[in-house]
Amino acid sequence: MLPFLHYHGYLQTTVGYIGALTLCEYFEAKKVNFQGKKVIELGAGTGVVGILASLLGGNVTITDLPVALKQIEENVHRNLPVQCMARTRVCALSWGLDHKDFPQNYDLILGADIVYLKDTYPLLIRTLQHLCGAQSTIYLSSKMREEHSTVLFFETLLPVHFTTKLAFRNEAENINIYKVTSKDNIG
Repeated sequence: MLPFLHYHGYLQTTVGYIGALTLCEYFEAKKVNFQGKKVIELGAGTGVVGILASLLGGNVTITDLPVALKQIEENVHRNLPVQCMARTRVCALSWGLDHKDFPQNYDLILGADIVYLKDTYPLLIRTLQHLCGAQSTIYLSSKMREEHSTVLFFETLLPVHFTTKLAFRNEAENINIYKVTSKDNIG
């Protein structure tokens, strides 16, 4: 999957990278439609998920903390043709703090292995609530870590606010992909 991508930054074997590739492979297998969709990637790391969404026709905002933006920008420039770069932006987003600077009602909200710091769970939920409209779909891939209460987040905290479904499980890597929608979603 995505053998043509050229990376700048931390090692490709990190858990977050494996979670991102698992999510990209899921999108490919399920033929998720990104064409013309308003997409945001949270906690992008390398930006690989957002890059794929852009290559598949999405209007993509790739976000992370300010410290990660240079790496993401470099990966975007190395991997996107000019026509994709015109509809892709990279910017800082600190969950629960500046999420209101972003529009609501994204079509697709993406996150690869962003659920691992328990203190950030309420901030992530608040951010998802702001970004998610009645027709939005959220895809989250996550390494299921007992020590980080990841199961608690997906099976207890997130379902209070959203309709949450396990869409895919990679047993070998212990990675789950969840498809999440607003409880107001009628589609």
